[in-house]
Amino acid sequence: MGFSLYLLTLYLLSQCTAQWCYRSQYSCDDTCRDPSHWAAQFPSCGGLRQSPINIVTSKVHINSALPPFTFTGHTHSINITVENKGHSAHFVLPQSVQLTGGALPGQYRAKQFHFHWGGNGRPGSEHTIDGERYPMELHIVHIKEPYGSLAEAEHDMAGIALLAFLFEETIDDHPHLDAVIAALGRVQNNGSSTVIPNFRLSDIIPASKDLHSYYRYVGSMTTPGCEQAVAWTVFHKTLSISSRQLDAIVKQCRFWTGQPMTDIFRPTQPLDGRVVYCSKAATSLTSVTHLWLGVFPLVLETMSLIH
Repeated sequence: MGFSLYLLTLYLLSQCTAQWCYRSQYSCDDTCRDPSHWAAQFPSCGGLRQSPINIVTSKVHINSALPPFTFTGHTHSINITVENKGHSAHFVLPQSVQLTGGALPGQYRAKQFHFHWGGNGRPGSEHTIDGERYPMELHIVHIKEPYGSLAEAEHDMAGIALLAFLFEETIDDHPHLDAVIAALGRVQNNGSSTVIPNFRLSDIIPASKDLHSYYRYVGSMTTPGCEQAVAWTVFHKTLSISSRQLDAIVKQCRFWTGQPMTDIFRPTQPLDGRVVYCSKAATSLTSVTHLWLGVFPLVLETMSLIH
């Protein structure tokens, strides 16, 4: 019996050491790989186009050629599956939810959205603005057509489009977040899932007409393998969440280790020579073609210089 228990312990330790984790997780004698050690197991996490970043507003390059977005399917009433992935909870979106515009080179299909939060009153956004971390951050993940998966899209520098929304704490509740919080409460453990019926993405995010102002930069996924294939859009307009909702949302789920799922954000990464652009609502917007001929060669040139 003793030898069998020893083998079981070795197996469990090997499973844990093979996992990545956030700083808030201290399992397996602290041997699971926290963000400072992700690159040892996932080399892309040590690359030069990593996310999230701190956006220094005095250093962004204003470009009035960054146009608005066009959303498709965001107002449709759908049933979405919510899954506890062990590190976060994913809200799976159907392929009918799509995105164009915003100077993105093509049409993108939504895959899922998820949140990043802190815990016990600590802020938990991934991106920071002038060093300020916000209470929570929403990411909506899209894949460029015709790619069928993140694995296919990661070979294209703009194969993945990620929309980021920062939350600000307000006195009043967000009118539609309670359904999200309730769903998280039904997927407390790793691998569990549930369904939110009659969900509309437009209940969570503003209409496209209110999303003309945003930051844009090239970066990566913020979890391993940190694929450097993301066109990031961080919107100026924040979303609201009350202190009650914020306290509730961080208490619902547990990590794959069984610990409370708190402080699920990666620290900000070096800019490494990248340029952060800022859209500017103007009366006349130049074409998307002009933007890609004018702006993104500068991005590519920057990438070549830092390589």
